[in-house]
Amino acid sequence: MSRVGRRPIEVPDGTDVSIEGTSVKVKGPKGELELTVSNRVRIVREGKMIRVERASDTKLDKSLHGLTRTLIQNMITGVTQGFQKTLEIQGVGYRAALKGKLLELSLGYSKPVVYELPEGIEAEVPTPTRVVIKGCDKQRVGQVAAEIRSLRKPDPYKGKGIRYSDEHIRRKVGKAVK
Repeated sequence: MSRVGRRPIEVPDGTDVSIEGTSVKVKGPKGELELTVSNRVRIVREGKMIRVERASDTKLDKSLHGLTRTLIQNMITGVTQGFQKTLEIQGVGYRAALKGKLLELSLGYSKPVVYELPEGIEAEVPTPTRVVIKGCDKQRVGQVAAEIRSLRKPDPYKGKGIRYSDEHIRRKVGKAVK
């Protein structure tokens, strides 16, 4: 058995989980998420616990077992607590500003870059050099953070650009002058 897949998922109070065939819907205070799972795994609800069971011991079923359990756990965590990614902007004159659903970034280009936040994703700009991306869907929060980071990736020579707050950039030595 998969170590991850066999652990039961606890459903907290205030969260509604409905299982209909291969569809799982989770509602909570932060939002609503839906997932269509493979028909090779079965989702069983027992009171406040959810278990994921697999049909056989094939390699595909084993991999889907743990994956499905983790996806459902992330959905429950997302609608109760939410997820967030923090981005840091480094560079002279580099800054961010939030205008409604538009994130305006000055990144050293001739014009500011305007990024429109997708539905279900929120952003905060506590300081002009820090952006916090929040949402209930872990995958979408990570995707939006990666798209914003790709607008100006961190430079290994000068260290300028957008990076995750927990990311370490290995600095390179520039050209040696004789």
